Order: sequence, then structure tokens, then C-alpha cells
Amino acid sequence: MSLRSQRRMAAEILGVGEERVWIDPERIEEVENAITREDIKRLIKEGVIRKIKDQGVSRARARILHEKKRRGRRRGIGSRSGASGARIDHLKEWVERIRALRRRLRELKEKRIITVRTYRHLYLKAKAGVFKSIADLHQYIEAHGLRRKR
Repeated sequence: MSLRSQRRMAAEILGVGEERVWIDPERIEEVENAITREDIKRLIKEGVIRKIKDQGVSRARARILHEKKRRGRRRGIGSRSGASGARIDHLKEWVERIRALRRRLRELKEKRIITVRTYRHLYLKAKAGVFKSIADLHQYIEAHGLRRKR
């Protein structure tokens, strides 16, 4: 005999879908004989009919991805959405660059690699946004022969 009507009633009583109703295979005859809702409720109380635990979504893969991203992986061009200005704030980028340039200019002046006059000249150029990086600053110094003559 089919257990469709019993399964349907049990699903209604338990408040789950029919797929999530578990019937004890050892006591199928008892369930077959249960024809009223009271019978089904009694079987649920006895533990013959139970609801199967809801299936969750595993976070294992998400944790692995998060760990990889934390280590700086998966950041290639194909993974990016949003303009570069949205990913890295232009102002923060500028502040980092100008601080690095000014720090390097100060070092060069203190080590007497450039003169005070050259320092001021390069400082203003840095402020105007002429140099992209410290390497660019050094390239400019070499190209224009701004190193102090020894």
C-alpha cells in the first residue's frame, strides 16, 4: 500500500514539505494502518514519523575563498568590478604618493645629494603632480643632472 496520504498528512502536521518526512522503515505497517490525523500525530509523538533536518548551505568554500582573498589572491582584472577610482580612492592614493616623495626629497637633502635650491624646486614639482613615483623622481634627477657635484 502507498504511504502518500500518510506522508502528506504528516507533512502538513510537521509544517514541512513531503520530501522532508521520514518514516521508520521498521514500522511501515503501523504507518499504513494510520488513516486519521490523530493516528499520524500519535506516530509523530512515538518517533515513527519525523521531519528530516533542513539542509543548510556549507560555508566551507566561502571560508577558503575569503582566506585566499585575504592573502591577496583572486584580485586579477577578471575579478574586478567598479572603476579604479572606486576600488582605490584617488585622494588616499595621492596622499600616499606625495608623502613618500616628500620623505625621499627630505632624505636626499639631508644626505646632501641635492642642494636646498634643488630640493625646493623638486618639492614644488612634486606638489604639482609631476612625479608618478619615487623611481620617476630619481629618473628626473638623473636626466636633468640635479645631483650635487662632489
